[in-house]
Amino acid sequence: MNTDAEWEKWGRQDPYFGVITADRFRADKLDEQALTEFFATGQMHVAHVLGVCRTIFDPAFMPRRVLDFGCGVGRLLFPFAAVSEQVVGVDVSPSMLAEAGRNCVSRGVGNVLLAASDDALSQVEGVFELVHSAIVLQHIQVPRGRAIFQCLLERIAPGGVGALHITYGKAYHPDTHGQPPQVEPEPPAATGPLGRLFRKGQAPSNGEPANPPVDPVMLMNAYNLSEIAYLMQTAGIASFYSEFTDHGGELGVFLFFRRP
Repeated sequence: MNTDAEWEKWGRQDPYFGVITADRFRADKLDEQALTEFFATGQMHVAHVLGVCRTIFDPAFMPRRVLDFGCGVGRLLFPFAAVSEQVVGVDVSPSMLAEAGRNCVSRGVGNVLLAASDDALSQVEGVFELVHSAIVLQHIQVPRGRAIFQCLLERIAPGGVGALHITYGKAYHPDTHGQPPQVEPEPPAATGPLGRLFRKGQAPSNGEPANPPVDPVMLMNAYNLSEIAYLMQTAGIASFYSEFTDHGGELGVFLFFRRP
C-alpha cells in the first residue's frame, strides 16, 4: 500500500480530521469554533514540548530553527514560529502543504518554510536546534519509518534536541504484550472515530460484501523500541527522556533527547 497516496487523499478530502480524528474537525462540520479549538491543541502541545526541553535539558532552551516532520495543515507550525527564527514544515501531501500555506497567510506568519517531504528529506536544508514529529511516523510502514527516523537524527544540530513520537504496540493485544499475534484476531468494537477508521472496508463476519471505505486508509504501525534505541545510541545519543502516549489504544512513546 502506498501510504503517501492515502495521506494525499486525506489532504484533499478531510485534512483537519486526518490530523486529529475527532468528528468536530470533519470538513462538513469545521466552523470557526472548531478551527480555534484545533489550533489551540497545537499551542498546548508545543508548550508542553518546550516545557519538557527546558526542564530536562536547558531552562533557557529557545530553538533558532525548528523542523516539524509531518506538519499537515500547520497545527504546530504557528506556536513554534512564535518562539523561533525559522520553522520548516515538511509533509508528503501537496494538499496538506497548500492548506498550511493558506493558514500561514491568513495568520500573517512569515517565518515558516514549507517543503515536500521524502524519505531522505532532500528538500530540507541544514540542521535544526529542534527536530520534532508527533503522531506521524505511526502512519508510515516500519522499514521506511526507521530510515526516516535515522534521517531526522542527522538533522539535529550539535547540542540540539530531538522530540520524536512513535507507536510500539496496541492496548487490545494484552496476551502478546501489545504486539499483534501471528493470527490477527477480530479487533474489539471501535469506541471512537479513530477506531472506526481502522476497520472501514473490512468484510463483515457474516460473509456479506464490505461497504466501500468512506475514508482513506490510515495505517497504525508499531515500531520495535530496541531498533529505535539502537539508532539513537549509534548516533551518539547518551540518554533520553520518554513519555508514554495512548491514542485510542495505540500505545506509543514520545522521546526527548539531546545530540552531543
